[in-house]
Amino acid sequence: MKTFSIAIHGGAGTLVKGMMTPELETQYKQALKKALDKGYSVLEKGGSAVDAVEEAVKILEDSHLFNAGKGAVFTATESHEMDACIMDGKTLNAGAVSLITGIKNPVSLARDVMEKSEHVFLAGEGAMQFAKELNYKLEDPSYFYDEFRHKQWLEIKDTDSFQLDHAKKKDSKFGTVGAVACDQNGNIAAATSTGGMTNKKWGRVGDSPMVGAGNYANNKTCAISCTGSGEFFIRGVVAYDVACLMEHKGMSVTDASKEVINKRILELGGDGGLVAIDAKGNIAMPFNTEGMYRASKSSNGREEISIYK
Repeated sequence: MKTFSIAIHGGAGTLVKGMMTPELETQYKQALKKALDKGYSVLEKGGSAVDAVEEAVKILEDSHLFNAGKGAVFTATESHEMDACIMDGKTLNAGAVSLITGIKNPVSLARDVMEKSEHVFLAGEGAMQFAKELNYKLEDPSYFYDEFRHKQWLEIKDTDSFQLDHAKKKDSKFGTVGAVACDQNGNIAAATSTGGMTNKKWGRVGDSPMVGAGNYANNKTCAISCTGSGEFFIRGVVAYDVACLMEHKGMSVTDASKEVINKRILELGGDGGLVAIDAKGNIAMPFNTEGMYRASKSSNGREEISIYK
Protein backbone atom coordinates (compact mmCIF):
# COMPACT_ATOMS: atom_id res chain seq x y z
CA MET A 1 0.00 0.00 0.00
CA LYS A 2 1.19 3.48 -0.82
CA THR A 3 2.01 5.88 1.98
CA PHE A 4 -0.81 8.36 2.53
CA SER A 5 -0.29 11.52 4.53
CA ILE A 6 -1.48 15.02 5.30
CA ALA A 7 0.12 18.28 6.43
CA ILE A 8 -1.63 21.43 7.61
CA HIS A 9 -0.66 24.94 8.67
CA GLY A 10 -2.32 27.74 10.59
CA GLY A 11 -0.02 30.52 9.48
CA ALA A 12 3.63 31.50 9.69
CA GLY A 13 4.90 34.23 11.95
CA THR A 14 3.35 32.86 15.11
CA LEU A 15 3.06 34.55 18.47
CA VAL A 16 6.58 35.15 19.79
CA LYS A 17 7.46 32.80 22.62
CA GLY A 18 7.21 35.56 25.23
CA MET A 19 3.57 36.20 24.33
CA MET A 20 2.52 32.58 24.03
CA THR A 21 1.00 31.36 27.30
CA PRO A 22 0.96 27.62 28.01
CA GLU A 23 -2.87 27.74 27.87
CA LEU A 24 -2.89 29.40 24.46
CA GLU A 25 -0.24 27.03 23.12
CA THR A 26 -2.42 24.11 24.22
CA GLN A 27 -5.44 25.65 22.45
CA TYR A 28 -3.49 26.06 19.20
CA LYS A 29 -2.12 22.54 19.31
CA GLN A 30 -5.55 21.07 20.08
CA ALA A 31 -7.08 22.96 17.13
CA LEU A 32 -4.29 21.76 14.82
CA LYS A 33 -4.69 18.17 16.04
CA LYS A 34 -8.46 18.27 15.49
CA ALA A 35 -7.98 19.44 11.87
CA LEU A 36 -5.15 16.97 11.28
CA ASP A 37 -7.14 14.00 12.61
CA LYS A 38 -10.20 14.97 10.57
CA GLY A 39 -8.23 15.09 7.32
CA TYR A 40 -6.26 11.95 8.14
CA SER A 41 -9.40 9.94 8.91
CA VAL A 42 -10.70 10.76 5.40
CA LEU A 43 -7.48 9.34 3.90
CA GLU A 44 -7.48 6.32 6.21
CA LYS A 45 -10.96 5.37 5.00
CA GLY A 46 -9.76 5.54 1.39
CA GLY A 47 -11.15 9.02 0.73
CA SER A 48 -9.65 11.42 -1.79
CA ALA A 49 -6.93 13.99 -1.13
CA VAL A 50 -9.39 16.70 -2.21
CA ASP A 51 -11.90 15.60 0.45
CA ALA A 52 -9.14 15.41 3.08
CA VAL A 53 -7.81 18.93 2.52
CA GLU A 54 -11.30 20.43 2.42
CA GLU A 55 -12.30 18.76 5.69
CA ALA A 56 -9.07 19.76 7.45
CA VAL A 57 -9.33 23.39 6.32
CA LYS A 58 -13.00 23.60 7.37
CA ILE A 59 -12.01 22.72 10.95
CA LEU A 60 -9.40 25.51 10.93
CA GLU A 61 -11.92 27.95 9.40
CA ASP A 62 -14.32 27.11 12.25
CA SER A 63 -11.75 28.08 14.90
CA HIS A 64 -11.45 31.71 16.03
CA LEU A 65 -7.71 31.14 16.58
CA PHE A 66 -6.81 31.38 12.90
CA ASN A 67 -7.21 34.11 10.30
CA ALA A 68 -9.76 32.30 8.11
CA GLY A 69 -13.51 31.79 8.32
CA LYS A 70 -14.66 32.49 11.89
CA GLY A 71 -11.35 34.11 12.88
CA ALA A 72 -11.01 36.35 9.79
CA VAL A 73 -9.47 39.77 10.44
CA PHE A 74 -11.28 43.09 9.99
CA THR A 75 -10.92 45.19 6.83
CA ALA A 76 -10.69 48.99 6.73
CA THR A 77 -14.50 49.14 6.63
CA GLU A 78 -14.83 46.88 9.71
CA SER A 79 -16.07 43.96 7.61
CA HIS A 80 -14.59 40.61 6.62
CA GLU A 81 -13.39 39.71 3.13
CA MET A 82 -12.27 36.14 2.75
CA ASP A 83 -10.33 34.24 0.08
CA ALA A 84 -9.85 30.52 -0.55
CA CYS A 85 -8.52 28.09 -3.16
CA ILE A 86 -8.54 24.32 -3.67
CA MET A 87 -6.71 22.30 -6.34
CA ASP A 88 -6.77 18.67 -7.44
CA GLY A 89 -3.33 17.37 -8.42
CA LYS A 90 -4.74 14.50 -10.46
CA THR A 91 -6.73 16.64 -12.91
CA LEU A 92 -5.19 20.09 -12.33
CA ASN A 93 -8.73 21.34 -11.76
CA ALA A 94 -8.94 24.23 -9.33
CA GLY A 95 -11.48 26.53 -7.76
CA ALA A 96 -10.99 29.84 -6.00
CA VAL A 97 -13.01 32.64 -4.43
CA SER A 98 -12.03 36.07 -3.24
CA LEU A 99 -13.59 39.08 -1.47
CA ILE A 100 -16.49 37.03 -0.13
CA THR A 101 -18.44 37.84 3.03
CA GLY A 102 -20.72 35.89 5.35
CA ILE A 103 -19.61 32.45 4.11
CA LYS A 104 -18.78 30.13 7.02
CA ASN A 105 -16.45 27.88 5.00
CA PRO A 106 -14.89 29.67 2.01
CA VAL A 107 -12.93 26.53 1.09
CA SER A 108 -16.21 24.71 0.33
CA LEU A 109 -17.35 27.52 -1.95
CA ALA A 110 -13.98 27.33 -3.74
CA ARG A 111 -14.56 23.61 -4.25
CA ASP A 112 -18.02 24.31 -5.66
CA VAL A 113 -16.47 26.76 -8.13
CA MET A 114 -14.14 23.93 -9.20
CA GLU A 115 -16.86 21.30 -9.52
CA LYS A 116 -20.08 23.17 -10.28
CA SER A 117 -19.01 26.02 -12.56
CA GLU A 118 -17.03 26.33 -15.78
CA HIS A 119 -14.63 28.72 -14.07
CA VAL A 120 -11.60 28.69 -11.81
CA PHE A 121 -11.84 31.99 -9.93
CA LEU A 122 -14.89 33.99 -8.81
CA ALA A 123 -14.65 37.20 -6.79
CA GLY A 124 -16.78 39.73 -4.92
CA GLU A 125 -20.41 40.16 -5.91
CA GLY A 126 -20.22 37.45 -8.57
CA ALA A 127 -18.88 34.89 -6.09
CA MET A 128 -21.64 35.84 -3.66
CA GLN A 129 -24.27 35.45 -6.41
CA PHE A 130 -22.89 31.99 -7.16
CA ALA A 131 -23.10 31.10 -3.44
CA LYS A 132 -26.71 32.29 -3.29
CA GLU A 133 -27.63 30.16 -6.30
CA LEU A 134 -26.23 27.16 -4.44
CA ASN A 135 -28.31 28.13 -1.38
CA TYR A 136 -25.37 28.90 0.88
CA LYS A 137 -26.47 30.19 4.26
CA LEU A 138 -25.01 33.62 4.99
CA GLU A 139 -23.76 34.04 8.54
CA ASP A 140 -24.48 37.22 10.46
CA PRO A 141 -21.40 39.50 10.89
CA SER A 142 -21.54 38.65 14.61
CA TYR A 143 -20.45 35.08 13.77
CA PHE A 144 -17.10 36.45 12.59
CA TYR A 145 -16.68 38.92 15.46
CA ASP A 146 -13.64 38.22 17.62
CA GLU A 147 -12.63 40.57 20.43
CA PHE A 148 -8.91 40.17 19.81
CA ARG A 149 -9.26 40.71 16.06
CA HIS A 150 -11.39 43.81 16.67
CA LYS A 151 -8.77 45.22 19.02
CA GLN A 152 -6.12 44.62 16.35
CA TRP A 153 -8.22 46.65 13.93
CA LEU A 154 -9.04 49.48 16.36
CA GLU A 155 -5.31 50.10 16.84
CA ILE A 156 -4.81 50.98 13.16
CA LYS A 157 -8.23 51.99 11.82
CA ASP A 158 -8.45 55.38 10.05
CA THR A 159 -4.76 55.11 9.18
CA ASP A 160 -3.06 54.01 5.97
CA SER A 161 -1.36 51.12 7.71
CA PHE A 162 -2.44 47.57 7.35
CA GLN A 163 -1.21 44.56 9.21
CA LEU A 164 -0.20 41.21 7.82
CA ASP A 165 -1.41 38.18 9.69
CA HIS A 166 2.17 37.86 10.92
CA ALA A 167 3.05 41.54 11.42
CA LYS A 168 5.88 42.53 13.71
CA LYS A 169 3.39 43.47 16.45
CA LYS A 170 4.31 41.01 19.15
CA ASP A 171 0.77 40.04 20.06
CA SER A 172 -0.88 40.05 16.65
CA LYS A 173 0.58 37.16 14.77
CA PHE A 174 -2.04 35.18 12.96
CA GLY A 175 -2.16 33.36 9.71
CA THR A 176 -3.74 31.92 6.70
CA VAL A 177 -4.69 28.25 7.01
CA GLY A 178 -4.04 25.44 4.59
CA ALA A 179 -3.68 21.72 4.00
CA VAL A 180 -1.99 19.35 1.54
CA ALA A 181 -2.65 15.63 1.29
CA CYS A 182 -1.65 12.47 -0.56
CA ASP A 183 -4.31 9.75 -0.67
CA GLN A 184 -4.05 5.96 -0.99
CA ASN A 185 -4.18 6.22 -4.78
CA GLY A 186 -1.18 8.55 -4.88
CA ASN A 187 -3.29 11.59 -5.78
CA ILE A 188 -2.49 14.88 -4.10
CA ALA A 189 -4.40 18.09 -3.39
CA ALA A 190 -3.99 21.47 -1.72
CA ALA A 191 -6.38 23.95 -0.09
CA THR A 192 -5.76 27.40 1.41
CA SER A 193 -8.09 29.88 3.14
CA THR A 194 -7.56 33.33 4.67
CA GLY A 195 -9.12 36.51 5.96
CA GLY A 196 -6.25 38.53 4.50
CA MET A 197 -4.73 41.60 6.18
CA THR A 198 -6.12 43.64 9.05
CA ASN A 199 -7.34 47.04 7.77
CA LYS A 200 -6.92 46.05 4.10
CA LYS A 201 -8.51 48.41 1.54
CA TRP A 202 -9.59 48.65 -2.11
CA GLY A 203 -10.48 44.97 -2.47
CA ARG A 204 -6.94 43.78 -1.79
CA VAL A 205 -6.36 40.14 -2.72
CA GLY A 206 -3.39 38.15 -1.43
CA ASP A 207 -1.66 35.03 -2.67
CA SER A 208 -3.95 32.49 -0.96
CA PRO A 209 -6.66 32.20 -3.65
CA MET A 210 -4.22 32.47 -6.56
CA VAL A 211 -3.35 29.21 -8.27
CA GLY A 212 0.45 28.96 -8.42
CA ALA A 213 1.10 31.73 -5.92
CA GLY A 214 -0.31 30.57 -2.59
CA ASN A 215 -1.86 27.24 -3.58
CA TYR A 216 -0.97 24.58 -6.15
CA ALA A 217 -1.23 20.83 -6.77
CA ASN A 218 0.09 18.59 -9.53
CA ASN A 219 0.55 14.82 -9.16
CA LYS A 220 3.76 15.09 -11.23
CA THR A 221 5.41 17.25 -8.59
CA CYS A 222 3.76 18.38 -5.38
CA ALA A 223 0.83 20.00 -3.59
CA ILE A 224 1.55 23.23 -1.74
CA SER A 225 -0.22 25.65 0.59
CA CYS A 226 1.59 28.86 1.50
CA THR A 227 1.39 31.43 4.30
CA GLY A 228 3.26 34.68 4.61
CA SER A 229 3.65 38.13 3.09
CA GLY A 230 1.22 37.66 0.22
CA GLU A 231 2.47 40.41 -2.05
CA PHE A 232 5.89 38.73 -2.21
CA PHE A 233 4.44 35.25 -2.65
CA ILE A 234 2.45 36.52 -5.64
CA ARG A 235 5.52 38.14 -7.22
CA GLY A 236 7.59 35.01 -6.58
CA VAL A 237 4.82 32.66 -7.79
CA VAL A 238 5.98 30.64 -4.82
CA ALA A 239 3.84 27.50 -4.95
CA TYR A 240 4.52 26.96 -8.65
CA ASP A 241 8.19 27.83 -8.16
CA VAL A 242 8.59 24.84 -5.85
CA ALA A 243 6.84 22.57 -8.39
CA CYS A 244 9.07 23.92 -11.18
CA LEU A 245 12.27 23.17 -9.27
CA MET A 246 11.02 19.62 -8.81
CA GLU A 247 9.94 19.18 -12.44
CA HIS A 248 12.82 20.87 -14.23
CA LYS A 249 15.71 20.43 -11.81
CA GLY A 250 14.76 17.07 -10.36
CA MET A 251 14.81 18.37 -6.80
CA SER A 252 12.99 16.60 -3.95
CA VAL A 253 9.98 18.25 -2.34
CA THR A 254 12.13 19.00 0.73
CA ASP A 255 15.01 20.59 -1.19
CA ALA A 256 12.77 22.58 -3.54
CA SER A 257 10.67 23.92 -0.66
CA LYS A 258 13.75 24.94 1.32
CA GLU A 259 15.31 26.65 -1.71
CA VAL A 260 12.19 28.79 -2.24
CA ILE A 261 11.46 29.65 1.42
CA ASN A 262 15.02 30.03 2.75
CA LYS A 263 16.51 31.72 -0.32
CA ARG A 264 14.29 32.88 -3.17
CA ILE A 265 11.47 34.52 -1.19
CA LEU A 266 13.95 36.15 1.19
CA GLU A 267 15.80 37.69 -1.77
CA LEU A 268 12.52 39.36 -2.78
CA GLY A 269 12.09 40.69 0.77
CA GLY A 270 9.24 38.39 1.78
CA ASP A 271 8.83 36.01 4.68
CA GLY A 272 6.60 33.09 5.56
CA GLY A 273 6.41 29.37 5.04
CA LEU A 274 4.55 26.54 3.35
CA VAL A 275 3.47 22.94 3.69
CA ALA A 276 4.16 20.64 0.75
CA ILE A 277 3.63 16.99 -0.15
CA ASP A 278 4.59 14.82 -3.12
CA ALA A 279 2.75 11.86 -4.66
CA LYS A 280 4.78 9.43 -2.53
CA GLY A 281 3.51 11.09 0.64
CA ASN A 282 6.77 12.87 1.51
CA ILE A 283 6.17 16.07 3.48
CA ALA A 284 8.06 19.36 3.79
CA MET A 285 7.10 22.23 6.14
CA PRO A 286 9.79 24.96 5.86
CA PHE A 287 9.39 28.53 7.18
CA ASN A 288 11.72 31.50 7.69
CA THR A 289 9.78 33.21 10.50
CA GLU A 290 10.02 32.57 14.24
CA GLY A 291 7.42 29.86 13.93
CA MET A 292 4.60 28.38 11.88
CA TYR A 293 1.54 26.64 13.28
CA ARG A 294 1.90 23.26 11.58
CA ALA A 295 1.07 19.58 11.86
CA SER A 296 1.49 16.43 9.79
CA LYS A 297 0.51 12.79 9.97
CA SER A 298 1.52 9.87 7.81
CA SER A 299 0.47 6.23 7.45
CA ASN A 300 4.07 5.25 8.24
CA GLY A 301 3.35 6.29 11.82
CA ARG A 302 4.93 9.73 11.86
CA GLU A 303 3.02 12.57 13.47
CA GLU A 304 4.13 16.11 14.31
CA ILE A 305 2.34 19.10 15.84
CA SER A 306 4.61 22.11 16.24
CA ILE A 307 4.67 25.89 16.52
CA TYR A 308 8.28 27.00 16.91
CA LYS A 309 11.49 25.90 15.22
